[in-house]
Amino acid sequence: MRVFVNGSGAVCESAVMQAEDLLKLVNTPMPFGKHKGVLIADLPGNYLNWFAREGFPKGEVGRLLQLMQEIDHNGLKDLLRPLRR
Repeated sequence: MRVFVNGSGAVCESAVMQAEDLLKLVNTPMPFGKHKGVLIADLPGNYLNWFAREGFPKGEVGRLLQLMQEIDHNGLKDLLRPLRR
């Protein structure tokens, strides 16, 4: 995590994204829950938004879900298209 001060002076934390994280999004299946087995990159936005409201799980899966929610929320899913096998 990287800590920084935003424009309003609030301290924020930001996960540093690595290029390999994008590959993980298109290759890692959801390990639990309603969408178990679905690739994280293919999870529906409303499910990702639910995690954003209720809290992401700890560990790598939570970090990947948070990254995917940001990508989906900002309309950037097309960035993942060339990475799919």
